[in-house]
Amino acid sequence: MKIGVVGCGQVGSASAYACALRGVGSQLVLIDHNPGFAAAQAEDILHATPFAAPVRVRAGNYADLAGAGIVMIAAGVSQKQGETRLDLLKRNAAVFAEIIPQILDAAPEAILLIASNPVDIMTHLAADIAAKSHKLPAARVIGSGTILDTARFRALLGQHLGVSSHSVHAYVMGEHGDSEVLHWSGATIGNLKLSSFAEQAGIPVTETLRAEIDDGVRRAAYRIIQGKGATWYGIGAGMARIAQAIQDDEQTVLTCAVLTEEVAGVKNVTLSMPRIIAAGGVTRSIYPACDAAEQAALQNSATILRRAADELDLP
Repeated sequence: MKIGVVGCGQVGSASAYACALRGVGSQLVLIDHNPGFAAAQAEDILHATPFAAPVRVRAGNYADLAGAGIVMIAAGVSQKQGETRLDLLKRNAAVFAEIIPQILDAAPEAILLIASNPVDIMTHLAADIAAKSHKLPAARVIGSGTILDTARFRALLGQHLGVSSHSVHAYVMGEHGDSEVLHWSGATIGNLKLSSFAEQAGIPVTETLRAEIDDGVRRAAYRIIQGKGATWYGIGAGMARIAQAIQDDEQTVLTCAVLTEEVAGVKNVTLSMPRIIAAGGVTRSIYPACDAAEQAALQNSATILRRAADELDLP
């Protein structure tokens, strides 16, 4: 499968690099508003392929996306000093309005994977542009959403319990941001509820521990940004994982952001829920049972994101 990457900064290049390491895609085409930068990133990643998978990597332009099954979008502008969040959103909306029609003109069958932040509202915006310009279904416009937050949750919980994160099943839903919801009530280790496993293992999961893990998940990006300016490895791996699920028609469950008819009583909102990902994109959304506090938090998160969409006059 040919995979395009539009926007070759830290997140876009990390996504392409993770694809090369995992062997996702047979060909990667990197595009950036600075062609020389895209060419340099492509050459650097190509030189890693003898140690990884034999993926062909090159720079190109929008026409070179012809036949692509997936296009990752990590393009966008940075916030200027004194600029409001709404002003930033409007400038990024202009970027998406320019690039998405060009992507779909060249690759009308592609599934769009969005990594640009704020990812929930940018995914909503991308879905609206793609639907109006090329009638692309919302299920084929997927934001990375809380895939990384879910990974952080599982990693920290597994670390505390002394088990592999691969044996931890727990989700983060809602916004990829401050209002996200850690689904503690549905967490399982193997096929055991968290409380049952913790009791058997003699490892208590206290309210203090929950608060520490919540902070570890919710504030991770802030700590990383403070330390090195931005995050890119984790989300790059998450983007490659979504692409692999599409490429291999896995029917796997991942927490991704998709425009959804209704969540927690809020209509037409883009946020993360567990989604079944296959060759056609999102084939089904899953709505786990939540306790009262989680349900209220999910409704709050959905409301915040719907208000953000309203700021851009999105349907």
